[in-house]
Amino acid sequence: MTVSYADFDAIRAVAAALPSADAASAQAARAHDAQLTKPPGALGRLEDCVFHLAAWQKQAKPRLEDVHILIFAGNHGVTARGVSAFPAEVTAQMVANFRQGGAAINQLAKLHGATLSVAALDLDRPTQDFTIAPAMTDAECLAAFNVGAAAVPASADLLIAGEMGIGNTTSAAALAAALHGGNGQDWVGRGTGVAGAALAGKFAAVDAALACHGATLADPLQALRRVGGRELAAMAGAIIEARRRSIPVLLDGFVVAASAAVIARLATDGLQHCLAGHVSAEPGHRRLLAALDLVPLLDLGLRLGEGSGAAVALGILRAAVACQAGMATFAEASVSNKAP
Repeated sequence: MTVSYADFDAIRAVAAALPSADAASAQAARAHDAQLTKPPGALGRLEDCVFHLAAWQKQAKPRLEDVHILIFAGNHGVTARGVSAFPAEVTAQMVANFRQGGAAINQLAKLHGATLSVAALDLDRPTQDFTIAPAMTDAECLAAFNVGAAAVPASADLLIAGEMGIGNTTSAAALAAALHGGNGQDWVGRGTGVAGAALAGKFAAVDAALACHGATLADPLQALRRVGGRELAAMAGAIIEARRRSIPVLLDGFVVAASAAVIARLATDGLQHCLAGHVSAEPGHRRLLAALDLVPLLDLGLRLGEGSGAAVALGILRAAVACQAGMATFAEASVSNKAP
């Protein structure tokens, strides 16, 4: 049953008792891999991906038959400061596009046979401008967190979290700075394509947020509430719920990584069930993945969001699972596995 969090202490309690990977399943996957018709380690990171999936799915031969892509959408008050090249109404318009099947993520979900769902979080009620006030109240942050947790299907073999929210790369930069130090210039990128004065304004917005909220940002849940957004809170809820259910997670871009970083600060091993699908063109993403000790599967210069980069990387995981499940063993193929 999905946990519903009444307060931040309830989240902390769950984070303090997260389940671990199943070492026996991972070892069984390694033992099977050692018998396949290839030199040891010849499939490189594909093998590591299989072992990761096996450990969290708790089965020696992992599967990807029930993959869920969850997109969370939210609006940000900080957009009034001109931090995005697009107006805030684009968030709702893109949600409609997702639901009509017209976005990149729809094509990728269809390609991989993944189930796509979209949750729009109070789009008519943006968060507060976090340069002058907390983005959300406790109740608003918890409500979004609970939406994310409730969206995770117990049956999922793998979860991909995606987002849509004009202005949310500014929020992600502020959250990354709150959790890992630095200032606007350290974490801000072009997002939707801002440059010149607009980019300088984005730097300034992050710096103003850090100054406004000060030492309160040392608490990761307060950081999420004060400089995050509803979609970031929802993704954090989904990521921790997936861990509670031992469902592996494939992370998308900078905004998703910033959300995941909250879980990493709540528990030192909080992201062990996660793989980084890709590193985006946002400069802060590469830095954040390094801080989280996550090595991306792909580096394609993507910066779309929507879960799209992780959905592309899903093909890598499918390749890994297909090889492990379908290859013959040395004995089955009558192939010698050692030099005479």
